[in-house]
Amino acid sequence: MTGPILPGSTLGVVGGGQLGRMFAVAARRLGYRVAVWSDDADAPALAVADLPTRAPYDDTAALAAFTGAIDACTVEFENLPADLLRAIEDRVPLRPSAAAIAATQHRGREKRALAELGAPLAPWRPLDAAGTPDAAAAALAAVSADIGRPAVLKTAGFGYDGKGQVAIPASGPWPDAALALLAAQPCVLEAFVDLELELSVVVACSPGGEVRAFPVAENHHARHVLDLTVMPARVGEEVARRAEALARRVVTGMGVVGLACVELFLTRAGDLWVNEVAPRPHNSGHVTIEACRVDQFEQQVRAVCGLPLGDPAVVRPGAMANLLGDLWEDGEPDWRAALAVDGARLHLYGKTQARPGRKMGHLSAVADDAAAAAEVVLAARAALTAGAAPTPRPRA
Repeated sequence: MTGPILPGSTLGVVGGGQLGRMFAVAARRLGYRVAVWSDDADAPALAVADLPTRAPYDDTAALAAFTGAIDACTVEFENLPADLLRAIEDRVPLRPSAAAIAATQHRGREKRALAELGAPLAPWRPLDAAGTPDAAAAALAAVSADIGRPAVLKTAGFGYDGKGQVAIPASGPWPDAALALLAAQPCVLEAFVDLELELSVVVACSPGGEVRAFPVAENHHARHVLDLTVMPARVGEEVARRAEALARRVVTGMGVVGLACVELFLTRAGDLWVNEVAPRPHNSGHVTIEACRVDQFEQQVRAVCGLPLGDPAVVRPGAMANLLGDLWEDGEPDWRAALAVDGARLHLYGKTQARPGRKMGHLSAVADDAAAAAEVVLAARAALTAGAAPTPRPRA
């Protein structure tokens, strides 16, 4: 299919988490049918799919049925089997492509691709699996002589939300967790970043070459998991312009068709370094649902289908606060109390089991400025648990 994929067609999404669920809702609102394939029978996206597929990702019968029912396909997370992505791409348009997704599945591969594009990166070096803690210590000593300390050791694959990362202190013995990590699997060692802010830019690219970037988002993390996003980021116009230009260059240079998010570090010296690329909607992009003229999920549908991209401009500054499974520790959160906070909007993802650290939903708000929006979502989240102290309010 070479022309636009019009409403009435069926779109496929591989992955059944909240990003797939919100993509499916946006697609159905635009008049598409949606097929969702997940290897988790309880995945929340399956509940809103017209055609749910519950099967392992190596199930050839499921592959044939899934691709036979759809006109185009996208993904809701990148850690999918490469063979599966190529098999889908052989049958229907896959956006982003298998090659673009593969480049982001391995930190070493991703950093080499970014370096080839001339993207600025924190100093880094690849490390092969060392086999033993003693061999890991020797490898870290050799590489850190070049990178320096402090640093961060990260697994080369399957890392997200701070998983598979160990901080290396400026001096002293190597952390046992770092030695165990490197002994077991390939890693990368990244130099410590003198960080001012973490930023992100969601970029959409259509098959015809149209490119639109959402305004720069400002992100704050707690225990390595995104905690609070505000949009637009509270940075100067020149930094915002550079961040958007860099994100556009990265996404187009990697050949992404569809949607991708570029995570950036803003250093205290004012430099912008690329952290990583997610070839899908992004947690920080949830703020676009209320804050922007078009949200990231509708934009993903438009980009995948070759429709004109929407205007991503901010209508009103917004904020988003994540709701993790920890909030359920003492029972069901008090939703009435949160929604009694004027301006708070609640999004729950339909997950049936709350676990510590698991993203269960988010709160969002818009206001006259980003700080006021952040105040609303943080107050609403604090109201969810009786007697809970408000989360510290970064820069609000």
